[in-house]
Amino acid sequence: MGDTPHRSAHAGTGGTRVATSHEGPAGASARVAETSGIPGNSEPGLGGGGALPRARAFGAERAFRGLALAAGTAVLVVIAAIAIFLIAKAVPALRANTESFWTFEGWFPNDNPPKFGIGALAFGTVLTALLALLMAVPVALGIALYLSHYAPRRLGNGLGFLIDLLAAVPSVVFGLWGRDYFAQPVADLSAWLNRYFGWIPIFGDGPYGSSVLLGSVVLAIMVLPIITSLSREVFRQTPTANEEAALALGATRWEMVRTAVLPYGRPGVIAAVMLGLGRALGETIALALTLGSTYAISFNILQSGGNSIAANIANRFAEANDTGRGALIASGLVLFAITLIVNITARAIIYRRREFTESAA
Repeated sequence: MGDTPHRSAHAGTGGTRVATSHEGPAGASARVAETSGIPGNSEPGLGGGGALPRARAFGAERAFRGLALAAGTAVLVVIAAIAIFLIAKAVPALRANTESFWTFEGWFPNDNPPKFGIGALAFGTVLTALLALLMAVPVALGIALYLSHYAPRRLGNGLGFLIDLLAAVPSVVFGLWGRDYFAQPVADLSAWLNRYFGWIPIFGDGPYGSSVLLGSVVLAIMVLPIITSLSREVFRQTPTANEEAALALGATRWEMVRTAVLPYGRPGVIAAVMLGLGRALGETIALALTLGSTYAISFNILQSGGNSIAANIANRFAEANDTGRGALIASGLVLFAITLIVNITARAIIYRRREFTESAA
């Protein structure tokens, strides 16, 4: 009875010390815990751990963040500057043009009055690029799967190194090779296709030679190492647990590839294909040496002819006057827009695929 003070937990050992948490007013122990661990404070705290260190006002992380933001902003500024330059140089020629820029198939910007159109050039650019991808993608995926999952490691590494070297060959070498040594075999192939498949509109009559087919084959060989290298690296990133799980369930090697490797690497393959498409759309010298430099919209890929925006710029820039140079810059603006749309579409496809994969997981 009476005002007997509460004893501490160690009172059972004979101590008579009164607990310090009851000596002061309410909340004193909390203040002691808050001040514990702070440099310069010698008063012991009742809680565990010390206070977190304060973030530096100008640290390495903040500097790196600012550098990354500046680099990303610089890329956007450069793209905007290119677009503004192309528009400013193209507008005078477009105003002087007396024909429809989108539908006219001729190219006479040096005449008086000037007449030119982008229709045939844009058609040839897209057609040659799509045909090149149609020929290159199946072969590239087959090579990438063989190097990553079928070939012995030493053989796969050696062949992969050779494919990477093929990607470093200059485009003018491919163009000269296609014009001087590959034109005749493609002409013989064109005659054979017309003989047996001439009822299909794209395999029409000749003359055969510098055609869309020749340019597309050269483009396919050029984009093949790019798609192969990227797809090979993507397939190698497939989790080993997924592959072993498929094999443990009794799947064959091909069934394992089809169910575990290809679905996992699909976004990367799409990115590789789009990168190859961008290379094919912007190729200049190889197509300038292998196409027939005509201005007509035709689905006959065997007949001599065809043209593209980049090849036309390379062939016509030296002889162009002020209006002609403006017309070529206007065609470059169209190519710039096509390439930008292709890249935005690729990013959208990859992003949607990633969202689907993450939601499914």
